[in-house]
Amino acid sequence: MNESSENRKYESFKIPDRRRAQQIRTGQSLPQAKPEEPISLDEGMFYEIEYDSCPIPGVGKYVIKSESQKIEEPKNDPIKAVFVQMRDIARAHRSTYDFSRFFDRRVQHDNAAIFYKQGMFMKDFTDNFEGSNPFSQYFPYYQLMGYEQLRTYFTWRTGVREGNVANISLSYAFLYIYELLGNIGVNNPQDGLDKLMAFWKDYRDYNKSIDKYVLSWLKDYHIYYELPLSFKEFVEKNALAEHYPKMQEANDDFALFCAISKYDIRKSVFYTDDTSKMISECFSFVMERIRKDFEAAGIHFDDAIFRPTRKIVTWRPFKGSLFYHWLKQPDRRVVLSKNEIYMCKNNEWTFSTVITTEKGRQFIGYVMKQMEVALRKIAKYKFKLTANINMVNSDSLNVLNNAGLFIDKIVPSAVLEYHREATKTIVTVDHASLARIREDALETQESLLVEETSQPNERIPISFSEQDQNVFADIGEEEPVSAFDIWESLKNAMNENELKTLALVIQGEDIKPFADECGIMVEVLVDGINEKAMDYIGDNLMGDDFLLYDDYKEQIKEWT
Repeated sequence: MNESSENRKYESFKIPDRRRAQQIRTGQSLPQAKPEEPISLDEGMFYEIEYDSCPIPGVGKYVIKSESQKIEEPKNDPIKAVFVQMRDIARAHRSTYDFSRFFDRRVQHDNAAIFYKQGMFMKDFTDNFEGSNPFSQYFPYYQLMGYEQLRTYFTWRTGVREGNVANISLSYAFLYIYELLGNIGVNNPQDGLDKLMAFWKDYRDYNKSIDKYVLSWLKDYHIYYELPLSFKEFVEKNALAEHYPKMQEANDDFALFCAISKYDIRKSVFYTDDTSKMISECFSFVMERIRKDFEAAGIHFDDAIFRPTRKIVTWRPFKGSLFYHWLKQPDRRVVLSKNEIYMCKNNEWTFSTVITTEKGRQFIGYVMKQMEVALRKIAKYKFKLTANINMVNSDSLNVLNNAGLFIDKIVPSAVLEYHREATKTIVTVDHASLARIREDALETQESLLVEETSQPNERIPISFSEQDQNVFADIGEEEPVSAFDIWESLKNAMNENELKTLALVIQGEDIKPFADECGIMVEVLVDGINEKAMDYIGDNLMGDDFLLYDDYKEQIKEWT
């Protein structure tokens, strides 16, 4: 086969269509093909690709343009340049974005990651756009927004941060809430919670549909972030109890522990309308003491009382929002009620209902009964009660005793401490009044003192009658009292606590702990010392700062 044959062998040729082949076979005449008309470029039509109008990262949209819409050199727009940098974050992210699958968990995870990174990039951005462009989208985030929508949002957000919450498209509002949930643009989790509450209260005047979402996310916020106040305290502080009717926090919650305890004090004759408040407060105080003692001994209280069921599921905070799990968390558990326990291990969260161990129910039962025994004794209640330590499981008791935790002593001690705190008399000292009283006393003292003459040894002549002279004849002149005798007399007038206080002051130590130990206010203790000093030396020893005056330090040092 020669070279030309080989080339001809592999030359392509058009296969005639079926209709044409049939016409050839039947001898029919073929229609003449019309010559193709050349495409004219004089009409001036062209396509321009607009990237900003398409929500999909890196994908543009063809927009037909006429010659009158010639492409001009773009003007310098620093704000648009910032938006381009923000979008570059999405382009650099390997996203599984699919606009039609925004409910897909993996898609949401990728979108949430992009949103968080873009949000941190834009956290301090402000704007003053005069226009307004509406926006409506499920799971809104920046990548879905066009240029004017971005400017509308950031201008509105600038106003919100200044305290001006104006009405706007609901999607913009959710976008701002997503930022707060992710702690974007806040100082710390508490600051984020404060801003979330403030925004919710203001924006719900325009649209109350955010209520059901925010109320759910507020609970998640307290689970995910460790905050100063517990969720129960937060609910009570903000009067939100009606929105969480089934919520009973396990941390020292009286009703919850009564429900799981082997001994329910609410069924006792001692529990009445008059004593219910005292009993619940005392129980919270006792439980706080027990928790601290357990912690000091290296025993986790919740682990000893509660355990999760076998059915454990993965928990993702802020369901229904675009939230990125950005915070690395320590291993911990959050028990909200007997039906809710959230556990974080290796930075992964799980959820389960809670059941109480039998040992835990026995332990709480004993604590509650032993507390009532002590309260009845303090109240001198007509009927006595006893609590048998054998109510506690023997294995649990051995563990506690080996750790130095003797529950039969801890509970009565905590009850007495509670009663002392609840019934102590609070004395308020007005320091301004005390200072004024001292000034008045000094003025009175000065008015009673006899002014010394220029010659102290000169006697003032006094005339006595003969009878008077006889009376005084048998009385000898008193010897002058020395300075040593005066200070020694002052020392003898001081009680043990006052002498100890002066010794501590000389040593430069704080006397308040000692005063607390004595069960007396430090101001009262110092006033007692100064009062005796005034009687003997005519002056105070200590000032309002509870320190000795320099003039008397040497004399007091001789006492110690």
